[in-house]
Amino acid sequence: MKIVILAAGIGSRLGNPFPKPLTPLKSGKTILEQQIENLSTYFSFDNINVVVGFKKELIMESLPDASFIYNQFFDQTNTSKSLLKALKKHHIESVLWLNGDVVFEKKLMELLTPYINKNESFVSVNNQEVSDEEVKYTLDSKGFIKEISKTVKNGLGEAVGINFISSKDINFFIKRLEECANNDYFEKGLEMAIQLDGIKVQAIDISKFKCVEVDFAEDLANANKFF
Repeated sequence: MKIVILAAGIGSRLGNPFPKPLTPLKSGKTILEQQIENLSTYFSFDNINVVVGFKKELIMESLPDASFIYNQFFDQTNTSKSLLKALKKHHIESVLWLNGDVVFEKKLMELLTPYINKNESFVSVNNQEVSDEEVKYTLDSKGFIKEISKTVKNGLGEAVGINFISSKDINFFIKRLEECANNDYFEKGLEMAIQLDGIKVQAIDISKFKCVEVDFAEDLANANKFF
């Protein structure tokens, strides 16, 4: 299994003059450093790849031993294309991927690891909150994800930005990401693979763990409460 962290975006809503994953936390680490520390507790550091774009040199200098993938079109594309670049390098393996602004409790990985070991595609979700701004989802009659986007109506919860695509599903996902428009989020490609290729994606409720995507200053304040 490979791990991909999406850290190419500009992240303008937080107002930093540097990439959002380099936002410092009260732990003394940046968001990205905290992510890698948490992931490295359970998985090999050598399997972690960071997709960079905006001010890539700052991220690369902060993690000189990490592996990087450069999305040279970071200012013209969204997460569908950043993730596509990474998945095409690892198209015969399963991939765990994270948004580069997710601050999460380390033990969350203990919940997700069994699904990874069983090679079952999933999206991590929080069923305690359903905000209009966030990515939401619905389920089909068998309990698998049916729809996933920011525009979903009557969403059952929010996707938190930690996801896994199995080795049996990854090439369907790659095909659909290639069909996405430049401004699409990766959830568009995932939804297309679900609806057109019949892949089965579970919704794993991680609500009992601390996890927040840092888009605004109040999100950062909430994330710092973890420490």
